[in-house]
Amino acid sequence: MTSARGLLGKIRYRPEAPGVPSRLGNAGEAWHAFCRDRFAVAGLAIILLVAVCAVFAPWIAPEDPTLGVGRDRLLPPLTEEHLLGTDGQGRDILSRLIWGARISLTTGVVPTVAAIVVSVVLGLTAGYFQGWFGQLVMRVLDIFLAFPLVLLGVALVSVLGPGMTNVMVSLVLVEIPYMTRLVFTETSLLRSREFVVAAKVCGSGTPQILLREILPNVFSTLIVYSTTIVGSMIVLAAGFSFLGIGIQPPTADWGIMTSDGRLVLSKAPYVATIPGLTIALVALAFTWVGDGLRDALDPRIRRGFRRASEAAA
Repeated sequence: MTSARGLLGKIRYRPEAPGVPSRLGNAGEAWHAFCRDRFAVAGLAIILLVAVCAVFAPWIAPEDPTLGVGRDRLLPPLTEEHLLGTDGQGRDILSRLIWGARISLTTGVVPTVAAIVVSVVLGLTAGYFQGWFGQLVMRVLDIFLAFPLVLLGVALVSVLGPGMTNVMVSLVLVEIPYMTRLVFTETSLLRSREFVVAAKVCGSGTPQILLREILPNVFSTLIVYSTTIVGSMIVLAAGFSFLGIGIQPPTADWGIMTSDGRLVLSKAPYVATIPGLTIALVALAFTWVGDGLRDALDPRIRRGFRRASEAAA
């Protein structure tokens, strides 16, 4: 048993190639590789700024986001007391942007986390056991994958009805097929690797193999993909609100703000342009962070950083 466990320690899957031990460690190398990507750092800064606005909205928003003043309708940006102007109902656009950050981050992050949990359970079990169970799970998910993502989301939220809870449920159902397919594929490739076989020889049970051997090697890929898809979910949730089937007025939501601005587009284009650009920028920020994580977690990138660090030393 001792020799078998020693063998397991030697052949356990490690994405890093053998070499001189790094002074920084894998986490330090990954962080420095991430910081070398300027777009990733910019994306992280934007996300942190939006998160701060969402958390401290009651204290930093200059006005009540739902209170409109008739005499202040359609004031242009840089007006006194209204930095970004007002909308067609006299509501402060900056305040609605700040409060809308709560809705957008919630509808982007919460469904993605929920989808990760479900996808890990389905993908790991289906990919590891294969057989009729794996085929059943993947064929059912193929039905959802047959529909375009946006069309499926619109259909689900139309059936469930408007409201934030129903929007998030629809987004979870939209994300699960794609994430489960990713976990299933990775697990199918890893189940026959040497470190999994060695774990079986050492007497590890199925739960231990799934949680200790396979999941850590799948999780990094899943996190990168999930970070990228959060931006898409924010855009999709805003699209639901724009169509009138998602979050309902007078809630401060970026999609609702864009829809309201559509009515005065010729007279005051900034009412729709400002929230529209905000949606696009935040979605891009999550994509940049996802790309940065992908490069930072790539062992080839880390090896290149290690060589550069050793050469500099």
